[in-house]
Amino acid sequence: MQLPNPLKAPSLLQKLQWVTDPVAYMENAAQQYPDIFTGKIIGFGDTVVFVNHPKAIQDILTNDRKKFTAVGELNGILQPFLGNYSVLMLEGDRHKRQRQLMTPSFHGERMQGYGELICNASEKIFSQLPLNKPFLARNLTQEISLQVMLQAIFGLYEEEKIQKLRQLLPLLLDLFQSPLTSSLFFFSFLQQDLGAWSPWGKFLRDREQIDQFLYAEIAECKQQPDPERIDILSLLISCRDEAGQPMTDQELRDQLITLILAGYETTALTMAWGLYWIHQKPLIREKLLQELDTLGDYPDPMSIYQLPYLTAVCNEILRIYPVVMFSFPRVVQEPIELLGHHLEPGTVLLPSIYLTHHREDLYPQPKEFQPERFIERQFSPYEFLPFGGGVRRCLGEALAMFQMKLVLATVLSHYHLALVDRRPEQPQRRGFTLAPASGVKMVITGRRVRQKSLMNMTTTAIG
Repeated sequence: MQLPNPLKAPSLLQKLQWVTDPVAYMENAAQQYPDIFTGKIIGFGDTVVFVNHPKAIQDILTNDRKKFTAVGELNGILQPFLGNYSVLMLEGDRHKRQRQLMTPSFHGERMQGYGELICNASEKIFSQLPLNKPFLARNLTQEISLQVMLQAIFGLYEEEKIQKLRQLLPLLLDLFQSPLTSSLFFFSFLQQDLGAWSPWGKFLRDREQIDQFLYAEIAECKQQPDPERIDILSLLISCRDEAGQPMTDQELRDQLITLILAGYETTALTMAWGLYWIHQKPLIREKLLQELDTLGDYPDPMSIYQLPYLTAVCNEILRIYPVVMFSFPRVVQEPIELLGHHLEPGTVLLPSIYLTHHREDLYPQPKEFQPERFIERQFSPYEFLPFGGGVRRCLGEALAMFQMKLVLATVLSHYHLALVDRRPEQPQRRGFTLAPASGVKMVITGRRVRQKSLMNMTTTAIG
């Protein structure tokens, strides 16, 4: 079978570039074949058809479980980390069951209850920084994301437990900090336990420590149920499927570790990118501050969340360097035509979020950071899809957007920040995400006082 537009580069060279520089790999391929091409990569089978045309993506996402299916086994590179029962690893009815059990955790009053938590964590962490001393924005946003996760997901307020998990999680997640260490998950022959000092051996031992912590928390939460708790773990334990069955401890562990991977690193990196772009573009920063100042000194979190320009800025952050570069892979189930190409069952399709977000016909000057494009036009779910789509759309989308908006609003409203290095920040693979290569080095130059409108100042003076 002739697959669409196969790349000519040798297989090994393609795989190495995919691991070390996925952005260059995709951009170079899209210059030759703008809508669809076939590559040889690692992680989703040997041969993958990349798709970035909105019409094709719509066909794929709206025919889930019919013409196409999202097969969890294709995410086998994640299995050592997530386990066998993660919602990302399951398919069919098992996936549907887990998703239904997890969905209530991210909607309604529970979401609103996290607003004050997010704002307080942001203010507390930034208030501890000295003036004019460089820091990495990525480290700060990771700390904020960790604080939110500890309380929103686990309901942790005990200092001893907080410190324990604070030490464990970065140990495990830092394995993804560079393309070199990330390669452990792409090349199975590197997954050799040669002792605690070997990379894979260290990963296994760190994972065991986290598992012990998670199972202990699950057991304690079950033994001491509290209807007043609003954390996600408590809700997952109390949920029952259509047959009245709860999640097993193994299922709970795998969903918790999935939330850690999906929520901690991705949200932190998105916020770091946000601080970079906002301070790289002074006019955008000023316009954003003018909008934030209209809410007064103590804005309600939901009022912040609904601000139109802040929403546009966050959407553009997610567009230009989507933290997750592609949607969940789909497998063709029956002979089909896609963009004029015949595809047989078994063909693996990878909808490219990054390439879709950089199409000139959708986003003129796609390398330019322009939030106004989201005010001037409304994009379809197949043109703008930072959280994926179809039955595999990210469960934590609402919480991620809520956290992103509140953190950026809180930091910008209270502090004057500046970039230490004005050179453009470059995207780099960090595990399964696109991270700012240098971490976004910044300084705090002072605290900020909200600028009141001229009408308010005049009224105050007369009074």
